[in-house]
Amino acid sequence: MAMANQGMSQDILKLGIVNVEYKRIPCEYKNKNLAVRVEESSQKPNYLAIKLLYQGGQTEIIAMDVAQVGFSNWNFMSRNYGAVWDTSRVPNGALQFRFVITSGFDGKWIWAKSVLPADWKTGVIYDSGVQITDIAKEGCSPCDDGHWR
Repeated sequence: MAMANQGMSQDILKLGIVNVEYKRIPCEYKNKNLAVRVEESSQKPNYLAIKLLYQGGQTEIIAMDVAQVGFSNWNFMSRNYGAVWDTSRVPNGALQFRFVITSGFDGKWIWAKSVLPADWKTGVIYDSGVQITDIAKEGCSPCDDGHWR
């Protein structure tokens, strides 16, 4: 029980299901752009799985698309788990990505115009050329007193 103080794990287990409050903390990666790591499970040209690294700010990526650089025929990607996104509809050539990020209640598109080269390789980390630094704006002032218990 990693969340329990020493010797208190049984007390936590006795509680059963409990409500947990948490707050997303902004991440700051100085001088680092959002990076894309091609996962080992990727198999060119039929399957692409990528992990997003150095996602700054206080944001969540909720959607992601991929297209060949210079074209607007976007294919959606699916969140496989955590920060890993994948697709079995891999465009040919160099690849660009666009993301929908949220910070609080609003979403916006981020476009990384040239990320993976045509000869991308598994295990390699590629620079997206974009930085995400958005901070969530609390949108419910009557219910958010700014104090976390």
